[in-house]
Order: sequence, then C-alpha cells, then structure tokens
Amino acid sequence: MGFFFKESMSLTQRQIESFEQNGYLVLENFVSQEDCVKLRVRASEIVKYFDSSESVTIFTTNEQTRHSDRFFLESGDKIRCFFEEEALDENGDLKQPNEFSINKIGHAMHDLDPVFDSFSRTEELEAVAKDVGFKDPRILQSMYIFKQPKIGGEVGCHQDATFLYTEPISVKGFWFALEDASLENGCMWTIPGGHRNVLKSRFFRNKTGDGTEMEILDDSPWDKSKLVPLEVNAGTMVILHGLLPHMSYANRSKLTRHAYTMHLIEGNADYPEWNWLQRSPEMPLRGF
Repeated sequence: MGFFFKESMSLTQRQIESFEQNGYLVLENFVSQEDCVKLRVRASEIVKYFDSSESVTIFTTNEQTRHSDRFFLESGDKIRCFFEEEALDENGDLKQPNEFSINKIGHAMHDLDPVFDSFSRTEELEAVAKDVGFKDPRILQSMYIFKQPKIGGEVGCHQDATFLYTEPISVKGFWFALEDASLENGCMWTIPGGHRNVLKSRFFRNKTGDGTEMEILDDSPWDKSKLVPLEVNAGTMVILHGLLPHMSYANRSKLTRHAYTMHLIEGNADYPEWNWLQRSPEMPLRGF
C-alpha cells in the first residue's frame, strides 16, 4: 500500500530556520485526505479486535507513574491499546464500547503493522528528517491518538525528551493531523522558542523494572501565558523539537481529533536502559 505526500521532498531554508527559531514547524497539506482515511480505517480495525479483557490500562501524562503497569512498560515492541481515564467507572469497568474509549494505540505500529509501516517509511519523510538535523534517524515509537469526544483527556505541558531521553538529546516528533484539530476538539498548544530551555524532568523505569518514576530537574513552572494554539487541518504535519513544551486541553466536544505521531532519535545517540520504552534485541531500531 503506497502513500502520497504532497510536499516537496526537502524543506526550504526558510522552513528550516523557522523550525530552529520556534522549535516546531507546521507543514500544511503534507498528507492527502485519502491517506488520512486509510490510517483512520486501519486504527478502527485494530481497536475492533482489541480484547479489553487482556488489560484495561489507561494512559495519561498526569500522574503517569501511577498508571505505568507491565502492559504499558512492555509495549515498546508491540501494538497495544490504552484507555481514556474517564472511560472507566468507579469499579474500573468500561462505560462505553472500545471504539469510544481508547486514548491511543502504541508503540510499535511503524514496525508491526503494514499500513502504518508503509506510511511511516518514505523518502519524503527521510528527507524532512535530514533537513531538521538528523544524520541517521531511527524511528523509536509510534502512536495513534484518538482524543475521544467528551472524554478526551488533557495532555499536560511536557517535553518529549522527558519520556524519550538520549545523550545528547535528539528526539523529535512527527505529528500528523488525520482530522481537523481546533480549539473545540482539543488541538495542540505550544510555547514558541521554548525548546531553548533546559530539560525539566526525566521519566524512567524504577530499579525493579516494574514501575516508573519522575525525576524533577527544574521545578520552575511553564509560562502558560506564552502558549499558542496549533489549529490545523487534516493532512497537516507538525514537527516538534524534543525540548519544546507542548500540551493539549481536554476534548469536551462531540468531535474526535485523530492524529498519528512518530518519535525519532539519532542513531548514534546513547539511549539509556532506564528509559521506560525498551525493545527486544530481536527488534532493533530502524530508520526509513
């Protein structure tokens, strides 16, 4: 299954400079509407056949250490579904069907699912990765994010390098809007230029390997007065620097806000064993 990207294979010098200055870059009409539909259909198929009796693990960036169980920690080389916090009742049971309850699918869709693999590995994306500074880009993780109507949870202000740490810091996010993202349905917000600040925290596995902890490196609060919304149309690609603070508010509308995202790291960067996301030796990181 082939995918067609509308943008030219290389970024312009102005685009590269904008990314370096702001820490993010918005590329409109990067993905065709037909390809957005292909990913949405495939994600719905994955959810349809997900057995929620295997695990009802929720995903939230708020108090994430409280929700890090083995189902989550062992998902680095698997395809697993995670639930919205508000999808569960006081007894931990789902209040509505899977398709209206899933927060996201992760974290190795780009390696294990043919549809997402084909989308994730193209000459166009490799060229963009090189333009934003990668020499030997490797795709570390992938996620399909639903932002469900009414219960789509807030994603607190964070830096991706907190959760995917390398030395030196190299992670960047490639985020694709598969539906229009607006103020109404919980679009992304970011602080332009915030990537020039230090890393504020590190999220890591505990010593026993069965849970996680958060190390605070800088407890100064985010200046949320500088947040700007990224309202984008379906088919837009947003590139995010690993130190860029970004977030999204809860979705209380009747609309979904589907997106697909990949995180890349530099091939020669050190990826510590204490990072929460780990893969088996049988599935080494690959690039494009």
